[in-house]
Amino acid sequence: MGVSEEKKEPCGTVCLKYLLFAFNFLFWLAGGVVMAVGVWTLVEKSDYISLLPSKTYAASAYILILAGAIVMVTGVLGCCATFKEQRRLLRVYFVLLLCIFLLEILAGILAYIYYQQLNEELKQNLRETMIQKYQQKTYEHITRAVDKLQQEFKCCGSNSSSDWEESIWIRSGDSKGRAVPDSCCKTPTEFCGRRQHPSNIYKVEGGCITKLEKFILEHLKIIGAVGVGIACVQIIGMVFTCCLYRSLKTEPY
Repeated sequence: MGVSEEKKEPCGTVCLKYLLFAFNFLFWLAGGVVMAVGVWTLVEKSDYISLLPSKTYAASAYILILAGAIVMVTGVLGCCATFKEQRRLLRVYFVLLLCIFLLEILAGILAYIYYQQLNEELKQNLRETMIQKYQQKTYEHITRAVDKLQQEFKCCGSNSSSDWEESIWIRSGDSKGRAVPDSCCKTPTEFCGRRQHPSNIYKVEGGCITKLEKFILEHLKIIGAVGVGIACVQIIGMVFTCCLYRSLKTEPY
């Protein structure tokens, strides 16, 4: 009788153990996704980040990378804690889950806050950045970013191509007669920026500010959704951990 009662007791624990193991495997994969989104934001869009005076956008991506790395380590720890059935390991695992949860919520909140202030920030800074720093020494990264922006989004200037009339570079002899940068041209070639006709440059397509804002807002939504979405999934993991923790007998000392 005693033996059969002892065998019945672990049944719920075994179910919880395998559920938590499955969760940890999915959690580990999710950590890779979170980290990939953060790395992709920084690597692929690093040029555009240099055009933004605020570091909030980059900070959200760094938080996701950190959270993703911790998630992957935590997933392995969770598997060990689950199969070894050690309450102390489960406590450490739960604390790490909680920390990651807070990090991802923070990334989501930062993305949302920046979402609200992005329009005003771009209005105040993008035009000034373009006319004051384009083709200036020590601002090569800005020049690359502006050229890439105008070519990828098929636009010219911040609000319109006329913004370039006030450019320090255009007004100097360094522009060699160009009215706009060559990256404003529909088919970029050397000195093509001398001719401002709509058939040659992105004149009627408008400025870059609206297109850049739309692009960043879409990526902020991705960062926020990934952070908050996975944070919500972690709640399930914390519930499973608490259940398994309670079902285990106190470790002997």
